[in-house]
Amino acid sequence: MLGVKAMVEKWFNRFGGRADAGRGRDGVGDEAAAAGALDAPAGAAPDGDAPGDGAPILVPVAEFALGEVVRHRFFPFRGVIFDVDPEFANTEEWWEAIPAEVRPRKDQPFYHLFAENDESAYVAYVSQQNLLPDDSGLPVAHPAVGEMFDLTDDGSYVLKRGQAN
Repeated sequence: MLGVKAMVEKWFNRFGGRADAGRGRDGVGDEAAAAGALDAPAGAAPDGDAPGDGAPILVPVAEFALGEVVRHRFFPFRGVIFDVDPEFANTEEWWEAIPAEVRPRKDQPFYHLFAENDESAYVAYVSQQNLLPDDSGLPVAHPAVGEMFDLTDDGSYVLKRGQAN
């Protein structure tokens, strides 16, 4: 079973991208690659050349892993990541329901979370730019977490044997 980073690198290799484009959680990294990955249109090389001319296609790297506990940057919920899309893969209706002034970019990883807040448990779909690591150390009480993940002694979540993402 591949981890998120390995899956993303496999995806990059398959489609000719660079797995090293992007920033780490601390906001540093290959700034030129990150700028190209985030600002260039999908499929465009960082210098604006057409894809297929030998220039690499830059794609943002997923910063979070399956089983990682994260929290939303602005809203009061947290959850366990159970899937990741390399870029937005939801409906246009969902996209347009988000107010334009807070709508995230589509050209970044989006994560599926078993999410919880003070009132309920649910599944959330959140852009990378709106997630932060959750350092609370508290377990996530979403009922589906136990079906897909085992809780380790150090408080992290790992996919159960035989679980495919």
